[in-house]
Formats: sequence, C-alpha cells, structure tokens
Amino acid sequence: FNNMKQIAQLVPSLILIYVGIGLLFGMYFFVKGAAQLDPLIKDSKWSVRLLLIPGAVGLWPLLLIRLIKKQKG
Repeated sequence: FNNMKQIAQLVPSLILIYVGIGLLFGMYFFVKGAAQLDPLIKDSKWSVRLLLIPGAVGLWPLLLIRLIKKQKG
C-alpha cells in the first residue's frame, strides 16, 4: 500500500506541472506562437487569440513540436 500512496501523491503533482508548463506556453502562444503557425492570426483581434489559450494549455507538447518543426524548415 505504500507504493499506491506514493503514486497517489505523485499524480496530482505531475498534473500541476503539466498545467503549469501549459500556462507558460499558452502565454507565449498567445503573444507569438500562434502567428508563427498561422500567419492569418496576426490580423485577428486579441480576443480570438485569447480563445486559443485553453487549447494551447492542454495541447502544449504537440504545439511545441509543430513550432520547432516550423522553425527548422
């Protein structure tokens, strides 16, 4: 049972870390990242970009990979 207790304590910590990184990435995505993936977003209102933040928080690993691939070529 000791291992289960450790796992039960570890899972919420990992979720908080994931969401924390996602929030940081979401702010970057709001400011710069979205425009790098989609040039049309540059002309959109800030409220449209704001709608992208929840998705960016949840999908930050995939969006980060797409941004890296876009920058490499």
